[in-house]
Amino acid sequence: TPGPAALGTRTRSLVRCRTRSLPPDNAMDGGAQQSSLREPPGPGDAEQEGVPSEWDGGEGPPEVKRSQPLFIHGSSRQLPEEEPRASSLPSIPNPFPELCSPSNSPILSSPALGQGPPREGTSHVVKVFGEDGACRSLEASAGTTARQLCETLVRRTRALQDHSWALVELHQHLALERCLEDHESVVEVQSSWPPGADSRFVFRKNFAKYELFKSNASLFPEVMVSSCLEANKSMAHSELIQNFLNSGSCPEVQGFLQLREAGRKVWKRFYFSLRRSGLYYSTKGTSKDPRHLQYFADLTESNIYYVTQGKKLYGTPTEFGFCIKPHKVRSGVKGLKLLCSEDEQSRSCWMAAFRLFKVGPGPTERSVSDNALVAMDFSGCTGRVIENPNEVLTVALEEAQAWRKKTTHRYSLPAACQSSPLSAAIHRTQPWFHGRISREDTQQLIGRQGLVDGVFLVRESQRNPKGFVLSLCHLQRVKHYLILPSEEEGRLYFTMDDGQTRFADLIQLVEFHQINRGILPCKLRHYCTCVAL
Repeated sequence: TPGPAALGTRTRSLVRCRTRSLPPDNAMDGGAQQSSLREPPGPGDAEQEGVPSEWDGGEGPPEVKRSQPLFIHGSSRQLPEEEPRASSLPSIPNPFPELCSPSNSPILSSPALGQGPPREGTSHVVKVFGEDGACRSLEASAGTTARQLCETLVRRTRALQDHSWALVELHQHLALERCLEDHESVVEVQSSWPPGADSRFVFRKNFAKYELFKSNASLFPEVMVSSCLEANKSMAHSELIQNFLNSGSCPEVQGFLQLREAGRKVWKRFYFSLRRSGLYYSTKGTSKDPRHLQYFADLTESNIYYVTQGKKLYGTPTEFGFCIKPHKVRSGVKGLKLLCSEDEQSRSCWMAAFRLFKVGPGPTERSVSDNALVAMDFSGCTGRVIENPNEVLTVALEEAQAWRKKTTHRYSLPAACQSSPLSAAIHRTQPWFHGRISREDTQQLIGRQGLVDGVFLVRESQRNPKGFVLSLCHLQRVKHYLILPSEEEGRLYFTMDDGQTRFADLIQLVEFHQINRGILPCKLRHYCTCVAL
């Protein structure tokens, strides 16, 4: 759909263009990925050649030839040779290699021992689920990272390549989930699951994955880093947080959290502090005296999970629960350290601090490529990059005012030929349109894909059969704006402000608010989408 700069006279337009950026350090080249990540082949049809006994018809009985054991391969792929294991059992052929570990061993492994750590040089089958429940199996090497697996799935599903795709570890029986870091080994994480557990990988968008390194000051409220501000009174809040990130450290975070006592269903409120040495809570109010601080958890040997159904399974006071799961805890609720925040902002602050404490900003920050977005001016014969920030703001204001001040029907009222059924339904082909999805499902979908300013989708209204709803996340809350169609002089248009700003279709409405805020609290930045595996 042509924008305002393409209709009528040529004007300056604020357009964001993505420049070519270098691939991240931990990304593999295409050939290497195709060799280490592929869909597992079907069972091989191994031909077995018998050794028949022959008799030339001469004198004496035929010579008896003893049969030799023939190894039956489970697949046509050659595996590297492994050192023979010492065993007192005789050397007998292995008829079921897929049930043994290692595959060349004649001894069956006990299922009670678990999957064990991944072996270098061997391939493993990894199952990944989509948000629609569909599953795809991939064959991955022991060193395959979450970033490499996501890039492979993006190519297989032909989705738009960006860095917001993530691999989520989901434990359905515990209602726990977390987003894997780019450098984590997928096979190693899968091997830590207990046999038969209801655990899986989910491939979906997560816009909050790199938001920590873009708008970090908003994730750390002043009240939760007050001790750092008191020690550095000369620094502003945003400057202090940025200095911590640049130095590769995490600011000291403190605040009240609800703690579930071990072995009981009672929740108590304690004052927690996250320091370089670990997570502590005070046994006496908000006291920070070492005599009153109790060591709570070792974050270096644990993973941090969101609790998705806290009230139903654990009786959490609020819906903003999270969990510290030590590596040694493989199954069951015993050993989990359950915590609960007062609101989503507090929980996001704690989760961001835990993430900085564990992995730091180094490996993840290099993967961000959104800084390659620049403002462009196409008013002349050739486009140019707008480097002056004041000029960027002026162009944006001029473009926003041009949509409101036009007295003609060029923008507000489309031509009669444009009000065809095709133009009225063309929005159904867009990835940000989700059809008849309920308000509750919308909030859950946006929450799963990241409560980041500007995350949005468009859906059909349940109360108004002819209307639509723009659902937008702002300040970690989902807000809904009604879009109503209207006709004037036989022409159809859509509006969100009682006709003050009119659009020919929903595509024009979305594209306008991706550049201009309009009546919304923020611009439209990321659209929620789901891909079928």
